[in-house]
Amino acid sequence: MTSRERILSSIAHKQPDRVPIDLGASTVTGISAIAYNRLKSALGLAIPTRVFDVVQQLSFVDDPIIDAFSVDAIDLNRVLMEDMEWYPVSLGDGSKGMYPSWFKPEESVDGSFVMRDHGGRVMSKMAKNGTCFDQTVFPWEQGYPDQFDSISEAFKSISWTAHSHTKYINIGDQELRTRAKKLHDSSDKAIVMSGGAKLLELGFFLRRMDNMLMDLLADHENLSSLLDKLMDLHLAGLEKKIGAVGDLVDVIRFGDDLGMTTGPFMDLDVFRKFFKPRYKELCAYVKQHSNLKIFLHSCGSIRQFMPDLIEAGFDIINPVQTNCFGMDASELKAEFGSEITFWGGGIDTSSVLPTGSTEEVRRDVLERCDILSRNGGFVFAPIHNILPEVPPENVIAAYEAVREFNGG
Repeated sequence: MTSRERILSSIAHKQPDRVPIDLGASTVTGISAIAYNRLKSALGLAIPTRVFDVVQQLSFVDDPIIDAFSVDAIDLNRVLMEDMEWYPVSLGDGSKGMYPSWFKPEESVDGSFVMRDHGGRVMSKMAKNGTCFDQTVFPWEQGYPDQFDSISEAFKSISWTAHSHTKYINIGDQELRTRAKKLHDSSDKAIVMSGGAKLLELGFFLRRMDNMLMDLLADHENLSSLLDKLMDLHLAGLEKKIGAVGDLVDVIRFGDDLGMTTGPFMDLDVFRKFFKPRYKELCAYVKQHSNLKIFLHSCGSIRQFMPDLIEAGFDIINPVQTNCFGMDASELKAEFGSEITFWGGGIDTSSVLPTGSTEEVRRDVLERCDILSRNGGFVFAPIHNILPEVPPENVIAAYEAVREFNGG
């Protein structure tokens, strides 16, 4: 099978020739720039570390790594890389990296770095020796505006939207299509595109998490108005993206963290009233206008939402956070494995990957591949991004274990 065939076969719940593999096809299956530097050194690769996702400080994953680990999926955003200008920086551990020219944080007296919004407010901050930028401005934390037309202005003060890895690249739909077609025709990898669709998370970014969680209980009028506004924006964005490259891309990624370690952020009734119908509408739009498979990234304990997410139309769930309540890999596979694909869950990134021995990493990967890969429905990826403290030998051990499971 080609990589594209392998991914699509697994999503269709047909056993592929081997377990498909991802590293870096999205900003939720990527690797910290610091960890990437160490990995490159261990593999003897002399290539620059380009910090493509500046908020999470994730590196672009280059072809030599993709080849070394037999990765089957790539990010559509790689077609934008030729337009970016880069400059050298020191990362949190002192190692070298490169930032895109549009991202120029200010160094503070205490050694931290800040980014300001158009009004001069500190909108995000990374501590001295830090490894990510934290949001510090929540435009609507004091209350909802009278009109929601100001939402685009509010997004300019949110680091997650203002500093998106594609924010400052505008090559036009026709040029994007030209490049996407070239990528599609020249590579047999499955291509993943970010859809940008978030509902709960954008509420967190606008209102601040504690306020938004209270809104789920006590302010349904404004909650509904906000979600309706977000739906308008998302449907317009999907129309544009699918119209430009929907026939050239294989997977579209949504993201909305619905859970925490101990359970979901809301009860099932609230989810079904406010979120499920809107997810269903978004998924229906994608499926009516393309053959794209729909990938939902949602951290946390979301098992009780799984039947509804499947009914809403999602094909893929990520990161499969198995260290959370109710998220046992064997139980998830037995209950939902014939209806949804698990893109993730391949190695425990909270304990085994950063602190285990290479043999413990190997055993964890082999066990999870055995559980999750039966009858397809699995793409190997760690449980979320590989963090800075992960030793390179453990990253290598994880991907070597998948190769071993696949027969060498």
